[in-house]
Amino acid sequence: MGDRREYLGNAEKAIAQTTGDILETSSVYESPAWGFEHPTAFLNQAIKLNTTLGVSTLLKTVLEIENSMGRKRSSNGYEARIIDIDILFYDEIIINKPDLILPHPRLHLRRFALTPLSMIAGDLIHPLLDKTVNELLAICPDESELNMYNEIDYCEQTEGKKDAV
Repeated sequence: MGDRREYLGNAEKAIAQTTGDILETSSVYESPAWGFEHPTAFLNQAIKLNTTLGVSTLLKTVLEIENSMGRKRSSNGYEARIIDIDILFYDEIIINKPDLILPHPRLHLRRFALTPLSMIAGDLIHPLLDKTVNELLAICPDESELNMYNEIDYCEQTEGKKDAV
């Protein structure tokens, strides 16, 4: 919703300012909505970070980032949103609590998450499924089409709308 690329960039900046050092970022991918219909494609990116925050504090922090950016949650299931920040892995920790499940419980079913993650952590082994991210991507049942988001196209679409220095 809204300026997707700007929201994604703002989320990355907020993550860098509040959670720790960003070690690596994937390319940005465009994908259709997953689990519901929506006319606008979503943007997806994976970020690898080094944090001193415990996993509960990290979750609280990313939820605060979402809220500060205007994210509204409802109990209606999947829906369009300004930003959605998920913790996919936290070291090799396995957690199953009502507010947090790690590794992310649907990661292996989502091409839009596995594709960018494979760019920065393809050899990472899923501690429950005992497969690397690359292996999970190769067998992912999600057949959604992903396209690398082209920054040049984005710049051309916003030409004349932004100041550049």
